[in-house]
Amino acid sequence: MRVLRLVVHTRTREPVLLLGEIDGDRCLPVFLRRPQAEVIAVGPRGDRDQPLTQDLIGPIVAGLGRRLEGAEITELRDGTFSAELVFDQGTRIAALPSDALAVAVRDQLPIGVADEILDEVGQSIAELFPAGGAAPPDQQLREFREFIEDVSPEDFRDR
Repeated sequence: MRVLRLVVHTRTREPVLLLGEIDGDRCLPVFLRRPQAEVIAVGPRGDRDQPLTQDLIGPIVAGLGRRLEGAEITELRDGTFSAELVFDQGTRIAALPSDALAVAVRDQLPIGVADEILDEVGQSIAELFPAGGAAPPDQQLREFREFIEDVSPEDFRDR
């Protein structure tokens, strides 16, 4: 998955991260906690950036002789996502989706979403952005805001 947009939901004022398939047309809006949304808004860590709390995880893991390989949204239950940080040697550790995504964005790690989740609640990028990626950024953002105004966390509750 790739990060498409980070916006604020109009009604709830909650930050929403829109993830899109790399080789596909589906996307997934993920409601975030504000502090992690701020970290994601800063973007990938640069060599000269002041370290953030999320930036400690990679060096700690490396210092222990392991490697952090990515983050994955693994489950959707009662409208709430579950996530895991994925390490080498098949190790996975449960994390809040906001935290897992913030770490992945800062360290430029792959982000995965279970196919079952995309099958259940994924949205077509083409439907959200009728003019596609060629449209000017302000038009793309306007189209996405129109979509996001009508979606809420309750839309992800089990049916």
